[in-house]
Amino acid sequence: MSRRPVLPSRRFGDSGGGLFSTSKSRSSPILSVGLILVGGLLLIAYHYRSSGGFGSQLESASRVEGDYLCTSEVQRTIPILQKAYGDGMHKVLHVGPDTCYVVSKLLREEETEAWGIEPYDIEDADSNCKALIRRGFVRVADIKFPLPYRPKSFSLVIVSDTLDYLSPRYLNKTLPDLTRVSSDGIVIFTGLPGNQKAKVADVSKFGRAAKRRSSTWWSRFFQQTNLEENEAASKKFEQAAATSSFVPRCQIFHLKPLN
Repeated sequence: MSRRPVLPSRRFGDSGGGLFSTSKSRSSPILSVGLILVGGLLLIAYHYRSSGGFGSQLESASRVEGDYLCTSEVQRTIPILQKAYGDGMHKVLHVGPDTCYVVSKLLREEETEAWGIEPYDIEDADSNCKALIRRGFVRVADIKFPLPYRPKSFSLVIVSDTLDYLSPRYLNKTLPDLTRVSSDGIVIFTGLPGNQKAKVADVSKFGRAAKRRSSTWWSRFFQQTNLEENEAASKKFEQAAATSSFVPRCQIFHLKPLN
């Protein structure tokens, strides 16, 4: 009697030791569904990130915190500034890098209008920042030249991560001009002398490394330029900061407006 020929291949569902065993074939649908779900989540995250969603916001927040310490400090102190200045916070001008994020936060506060000046070119602005620029809330301007605002256009002017990059030659003109456009005063956030770190990126973008000056230097400079420190506002700020357990990571100065 002749034997039947043996088939060269076996079906994938057989129980032998073929290419896939029975247990692996049962788990493969679950693995496929899992891969599909993960792929879908990645596509959603990519789309949301490109539209200015949570991805870009987290990246922006980390960039503010890492590169511009005093600008992130401004955002932390908004509730404290509101207690110190009261109605003086109803029309605010912020001057400094990444001003879009400060302006966005201020605009979310009740009865607060806010504008911003970005002293340097905005090369990687997100969609939110570009919208603020189109609507006129933020503008790019070189603060070494007179600001395009009338005297007392704003109730309060807040400056951060900006004056550290100016030489005394330009400070003599810029700081009085910032004070000129304020009706209730100006708040200055500058770096601490111990945080002196010259970065190549800073020099290429700002033209010079940041100069961290001591509080004694600033007090002497204010006197030489006939700018008076606002002791009443400073005391209110310190009291509100103590209540909130706020520990400053920058130097904060309060100046009176020009008469």
